[in-house]
Amino acid sequence: MPRMMVEIDDTLLEEARRVSGTRTKRATIEAGLRELVRRRKAGELARLVGKVEIALTPRDLRAMREGR
Repeated sequence: MPRMMVEIDDTLLEEARRVSGTRTKRATIEAGLRELVRRRKAGELARLVGKVEIALTPRDLRAMREGR
């Protein structure tokens, strides 16, 4: 992975680290990026509710969740 230099507000980064429970700046930034991606994907799914028919059983969903 390439290294990059970015300027991040120290106060914001420290607050994010504290609320996320991460120990390092890198872990805090990665956790924030993962959360952003998760929320955007969830939003996309929410917009599709009622528009797409998917035949999944509770067992199928459980298997998908455990396969993460």
